Amino acid sequence: MKRMSSSPISDNPYRSIRAEVQRVIPETPTIKTIRMKLTEDLPFRPGQFIEMSIPGSGEAPFTPSSPCYQKEHMDVTVMKVGKVTELIHRLEPGDTVGLRGPFGRGYPLDDFAGKEVLVVGGGVGFAPLRTLMYSLFEMRDRLARLIYRGGCRCPEELLYTDEIKGWGDRPDLDMVLCVDACTLEDRWDGPVGVVTTVLDGIDFNPRNAVGVACGPPIMMKFTTYKFQELGIPDENIYLSMEKNMSCGIGKCGHCRIGSYYCCKDGPVFTYAEIKDFPGIWD
Repeated sequence: MKRMSSSPISDNPYRSIRAEVQRVIPETPTIKTIRMKLTEDLPFRPGQFIEMSIPGSGEAPFTPSSPCYQKEHMDVTVMKVGKVTELIHRLEPGDTVGLRGPFGRGYPLDDFAGKEVLVVGGGVGFAPLRTLMYSLFEMRDRLARLIYRGGCRCPEELLYTDEIKGWGDRPDLDMVLCVDACTLEDRWDGPVGVVTTVLDGIDFNPRNAVGVACGPPIMMKFTTYKFQELGIPDENIYLSMEKNMSCGIGKCGHCRIGSYYCCKDGPVFTYAEIKDFPGIWD
């Protein structure tokens, strides 16, 4: 993937803008979507991220989950996994947060034109892919084909349930969702198994295909191997490598992958760019 510069940001990358919480939407027992009204424009591209701060308590990086064309508000979908995310889960309408960015390199959508695009999401990886999918819907007439495969551990962990069911009604999208396991009480009528199992049998031209994966590292690892097995070239496999990002501007060094910083050079990378570095799935 050719190097793409990040979107312009303020001369002071530490400067944040104020945003007011409008809605707090429970998605799963451990995931909430925070909808915020922005006081200033904060344009971003699919795959880029912002830093969200709780005044006086800390900040953390998140990829927006709302469509890029949505200017009146921004959604961030957050799994509760630590101190800052726990505080985010306590937010209520009317509370104020800080946002800075956007940062990083997103998906090169112009390079997707004319290709069959296979998008695979796992768990909370649905969140940043929601933004990407709405951008792909906007350019659908420029794509040869659009395929979506998504998986999560159990039915109650599926994000954006009603919205994604609506995606299934689109004639221009080939979509299959699966769960790792379910019970009779779940009333799940879709495939059961890890997400790579629903990649078998797709009739497409891998030499003219793009594979996109976003989710837990172990899921992206085996999805990447599946893409290779299907014949998608390494330079056409796009991975969102968001783990361990912190400062957002390449100062802390927490997100190094070989010679790259995820926050500055990614978080979107092709597999060809990073495959030779050790520990990329750690």
